[in-house]
Amino acid sequence: MRSFGSIIAILVFNFGLNSQSEAKPLPLDLERAQKVFDHEANYDFRGIVKLSNCSGSLVRFEGARDQDPGLILTNGHCVSGAFGGMMPANEFSYHVPSKRTFQFLAQDGSILPGSVAARELLYATITWNDVALYTLEQNYAQIKQKFGVDAIVVNSTRPKLGDPIEILSGYWQQGYSCRIDRFVFELREADYVSKDSMRYSKGGCETIHGTSGSPILDPRTRTVVGINSTGNDSGGHCTMDNPCEVSENGQIYVEKGRSYGDQTHVFYSCLDSSARLDLTIEGCRLFHKGE
Repeated sequence: MRSFGSIIAILVFNFGLNSQSEAKPLPLDLERAQKVFDHEANYDFRGIVKLSNCSGSLVRFEGARDQDPGLILTNGHCVSGAFGGMMPANEFSYHVPSKRTFQFLAQDGSILPGSVAARELLYATITWNDVALYTLEQNYAQIKQKFGVDAIVVNSTRPKLGDPIEILSGYWQQGYSCRIDRFVFELREADYVSKDSMRYSKGGCETIHGTSGSPILDPRTRTVVGINSTGNDSGGHCTMDNPCEVSENGQIYVEKGRSYGDQTHVFYSCLDSSARLDLTIEGCRLFHKGE
């Protein structure tokens, strides 16, 4: 899982995960970042945010109003659990007060002055989809007025195999470009299972720690189609920081260096008529108790 904080949390708080992962020193990832990021591409970082340990984005759902509170999208594993460590598998958080702060990036990737604060952690989980949504104190219109930043729309349509994608990291202030290479039936990483994850094509989207929570954008529409989550660091089989692909018939495939993200169109199965998240809606496909 591609945050810095999650690695430290696993070392300090062992939630039954059989992980031998070690915290990666920051200088190593700084060196790797210089090699793997696409420095030539002219990325547009408007709407991208930086977290203390991860990346994220200011998003809105189709049908949302300018007067609605802003939403920050990041990974569930970027959120601390009830006891300070990473959230255990098969759990979720919903409407939890939060004062977490976020910094916006300008179009060129530089960090804008000031920050915004969350009002609550609207939803978070690392089960089925590694996602988290924070509700901000300010609405979209207020954010636009103060920072000149528009939210990026979450696409309600499932992406297709071979679609071009961009992954924009607020933590690193850098981007990646590639295509969707495969849809994975199940992606297993220690006790965590994601469904229908996207695998990225080789040569362009080899994400590193700190890119967790980066939005996956369709560059043709500049809409969010997914969220960057994890990758196989050392070739391990189904362990922390070494996810494995599992087919419908149980076959396991592992490839060192492969990176993955989760789809975000599933949020729409849990939205009411006002584009607000409601886990009680029949057919909601986000993980919640009772499943």
